Amino acid sequence: MPSAALGRMADLRVPKREIPVEVVLPGGEARRVSIYLSEGAASHPGPERLSDLLNGSAPFIPARDAGSGAMTFLHRASIAVARVAAEEEPSDASFTIPIEHEVEITLADGARLSGLVAYVAPESRERLVDFLNRPEPFLRLLERERVALVGRAHVARVALLPG
Repeated sequence: MPSAALGRMADLRVPKREIPVEVVLPGGEARRVSIYLSEGAASHPGPERLSDLLNGSAPFIPARDAGSGAMTFLHRASIAVARVAAEEEPSDASFTIPIEHEVEITLADGARLSGLVAYVAPESRERLVDFLNRPEPFLRLLERERVALVGRAHVARVALLPG
């Protein structure tokens, strides 16, 4: 292929930004990877978020292993937890007061996570069980400085924490 044609093809690439992510696979194996997100999101203003990618339809997600630098492809359904810095995963609830619950999530492999789930819902669908039964494959759990996107298929139990 002539170099001019290759140059035009390179101009067609979608600009992406690299974000560090900790991915936990079934059995508890944690891997540090970089995932590439678009500068613009299809479903909301601003850049694409990791939750947009994980709740999308692509079965495999390209990532670069932080240790080896090798490209790897993560099967979305096998991701139990994906953690990012809180600023990489802002809330959608900026114009509405969210419903919040402190919870402990137990994964199928016995690992436990705790944090805050915050969501916006119509009055008739505001219970925690309604939120847990949403169709998106991943739910958002606010940990201290990070956001954990938890694969609903890997959740064995969710318990409300007193408080």
